[in-house]
This record gives sequence, C-alpha cells and structure tokens, in this order.
Amino acid sequence: QVQLVESGGGLVQAGDSLRLSCAASGRTVRYYTISWFRQAPGLEREFVAGIRWTNTDTNYAETVNGRFTISKDNDKNTVYLQMDSLKPEDTAVYYCAARKWTIATTLGDVDYWGQGTQVTVSP
Repeated sequence: QVQLVESGGGLVQAGDSLRLSCAASGRTVRYYTISWFRQAPGLEREFVAGIRWTNTDTNYAETVNGRFTISKDNDKNTVYLQMDSLKPEDTAVYYCAARKWTIATTLGDVDYWGQGTQVTVSP
C-alpha cells in the first residue's frame, strides 16, 4: 500500500510559478515511480510528468516540456513539480500517482492516486 498526499496548489496569474509537492509513504514506496497527472473541467485526466526514485529518469508531456520540472527528495520520499511560465490552460486538478517499477503515463498504468490539488491560472 502506498499513500500519496499532494500540496502546493493555488490561484496564480499567467506567467507565474508554482511548486507542487507529493509526499509518498508506505513500506514499499521505493518500488514505485511517481507521476503527476492533471484533469481540467470537462476533460480527461492526462499525464504531465513522471520520475523514478532509483535514478534520474524523467518523462514529460509535450505540453509542459521546458516549463515544468519534476524532481525528488529521496530522504523525504517527496516528489516536486515546479511549474514555471504558467498558462490559463494549465488550470486543472493535479494528481500524484504511483506505479510499480516504471513511470505511469496513462490512467491504466496507475496503481495508487492522491486526492489532488487545485491549480488555477488566471489570464
């Protein structure tokens, strides 16, 4: 069992930055990779970025590549999503997700979900 708790969402203006955190816990947490997904109103949940605990492998959606950076603190079992140059279309609920061994990039890949944190970007 893996527990995921997101934090750091909020209301910002276009062009601003925001950093989300995902605190992961559980006896087997290190066997899991952590990804961020997001879901905008009326749209399907989509992959944003993912990272592995054991090395520096990362993966980004094309829509955020170059603007968002995923990183980790192994000592704290926490994954961060640094979001820069935010756009109104980045407005969504952002979810932390865990998958055993490899990075989850589709909904069907995910073993565990966090509760989500709202990010709103005003024009």
